[in-house]
Amino acid sequence: MGFIADALARVKPSATIAVTNKARELKAAGRDVIGLGAGEPDFDTPENIKAAAIKAINEGKTKYTAVDGIPELKAAIARKFERENGLAYDVNQITVGTGGKQVLYNALVATLNPGDEVIIPTPYWVSYPDMVLMAGGQPVIVEADKTTFKITPESLDAAITSRTKWLIFNSPSNPSGAAYTDGELRALCDVLAKHPHVWVMTDDMYEHLVYDDFKFTTPAQVNPSLFERTLTVNGVSKAYAMTGWRIGYAGGPAELIKAMAKVQSQSTSNPCSIAQWAAVEALNGPQDFIPKNNEIFKARRDLVVSMLNQAKGISCPVPEGAFYVFPSCAGTIGRTAPSGNVIGNDTDFVTELLETEGVAVVQGSAFGLGPNFRISYATSTDALEEACTRIQRFCGNLK
Repeated sequence: MGFIADALARVKPSATIAVTNKARELKAAGRDVIGLGAGEPDFDTPENIKAAAIKAINEGKTKYTAVDGIPELKAAIARKFERENGLAYDVNQITVGTGGKQVLYNALVATLNPGDEVIIPTPYWVSYPDMVLMAGGQPVIVEADKTTFKITPESLDAAITSRTKWLIFNSPSNPSGAAYTDGELRALCDVLAKHPHVWVMTDDMYEHLVYDDFKFTTPAQVNPSLFERTLTVNGVSKAYAMTGWRIGYAGGPAELIKAMAKVQSQSTSNPCSIAQWAAVEALNGPQDFIPKNNEIFKARRDLVVSMLNQAKGISCPVPEGAFYVFPSCAGTIGRTAPSGNVIGNDTDFVTELLETEGVAVVQGSAFGLGPNFRISYATSTDALEEACTRIQRFCGNLK
């Protein structure tokens, strides 16, 4: 009998973390590597947020807090939901966790029984299926259109069974950057309204990172009938450049929030007290830096899309949001890399690209859809331009 739990054999290590670690190892060994695998902004946390954290330290706010968040942060979150999404939550309907990932995981652990199904559209964030498996559920993968990276009402309806408990919905998407319009979202919500046993777990982490006048909406906002069975998840990591502070949050029915607090009370207990006070300032303080950062992200997106579409065998659609592109490398499949190896799939493509040109990206198959690869453009414009030049060269040298 092995010491490690059998259940862990069902779970894969995070592909995005693996790529980031591989890039770090190669850099440490002296290789010239450009890492485009990490999903975090290269901007620093705004000064007012850092100052709020320092103030909290100086005021001795360094003790244990309530398990699922201080009242001041819950109140700030409730105001944010009302102000930006038109959603009215009481503080007992708000939970705060150590990053959005913990909030999602808490909800799954608190609700899934063996055999319960969770619908996950492709391409998906790498952690969704594995979190479902670890919580004892069964992921049901619904393949999206390979150009728009969106599912249809018909494909959603066909995936729903009597055992469906959740739909995990992420817009704008990691990894594709695709975002559902108000009309597209309403059509999906109309399907969900017909199936009252299906709950919606909406991951809105990239809410503020949208471009070209795109208007963000969230399921409980466009269809209020879903409010009582929707967990609206968000956080401060992406828009506020606070990935390392590890604060995620959600609003949902009080019974669910209470169950999630029970899970958290027996795992990590409260999120970092200092990070919570920083998040209060993030949500209550000035928001004017967000559109300024978005202008930079948009310029980077446009640069990367243009340069990738000039690479032989690569096709890259323009995403509506987040800070990722998800190009197809179908035109390179079957060709031979400078190493002599034949590229048989997207994993081969990213492996050969890293070894040949020192550019680290993540294979699309890790996100459930290929042959594609994900690039994070949350890095300097110079690095992106150099990386895309290397990708063009790599593709041009395939035989």
